[in-house]
Amino acid sequence: MSWQSAEEPEATAAPGCKAIETVIVPQPRDIGGFEVRRVLPSLERRSVGPFVFFDQMGPAELMPGSGIDVRPHPHIGLATVTYLFAGTIVHRDSLGSVQSIEPGAVNWMTAGRGIVHSERSDAELRKRRQSLYGIQIWVALPKPREETAPDFMHYPAASLPVTEGGGRTVRVIAGSLYGKTSPVKTFSSLFYADATLQPSATLSIANEYLERALYLLEGDVELAGQRFSPGRLLVFSSGDEITVKASSTARLLLFGGEPLDGPRHVWWNFVSSSRERIEQAKSDWKAGRFAPVPGDSEFIPLPENS
Repeated sequence: MSWQSAEEPEATAAPGCKAIETVIVPQPRDIGGFEVRRVLPSLERRSVGPFVFFDQMGPAELMPGSGIDVRPHPHIGLATVTYLFAGTIVHRDSLGSVQSIEPGAVNWMTAGRGIVHSERSDAELRKRRQSLYGIQIWVALPKPREETAPDFMHYPAASLPVTEGGGRTVRVIAGSLYGKTSPVKTFSSLFYADATLQPSATLSIANEYLERALYLLEGDVELAGQRFSPGRLLVFSSGDEITVKASSTARLLLFGGEPLDGPRHVWWNFVSSSRERIEQAKSDWKAGRFAPVPGDSEFIPLPENS
């Protein structure tokens, strides 16, 4: 997706717990009738592992006759990952893919050297009231794979591994965590998981990855005697094992991985290790050199600034 009008979130100084490097508080923005919260990039943290972009969509209620319409727009050098808690979005791309995504499933689109896609509400669902609640994440591709062939894969909810016990339920969306490995094809060492904790349940995050973060969606959690409320990204220092305790029923996202293999430039929907490649992509989009989405003549123009 492209949420260019969303502002960067605020970053606050890390609290007393040494295991926490940064706490980021996203700023809510209303875009097209639903709420978006930009988590990454932030002023103090541009990425966590290979994750360079994180948006929370909603929760929002869409009235009958309305919906989301993210018109066709381009990407390079990244993979977009769409994961929903409520609602339905229809994905279309320049490869000819047409795929509806529903809660618990994963749409993983590898942009590589270039892809164009749109994300819209289903035409039939627009006739009635509907909810929309989910996460859009971008994963920067390793330098050797930045120009890989574009691809799109859909993974049903039932295909993602789940671990349960001790008041915890953890679904591994991508990568490996807690001895489970998602079938989602990735290009780097990472983890991304959806966890639900019952009151007083604890969850440990081992130090097997150098960069780790926790985004609290619902409920309160405690860490080293400090309580955190929803809408907080906790970025952890490397080397420490983290244990959080749920003060109430809580839902959180865990993600991270190995650090990027060098800096990334992010401009609008383009991610690359090369500024020149970004400029080429800008020129290509403006000149109409990207392949179109079949059957969709609309598009988002190249912004003047981003």
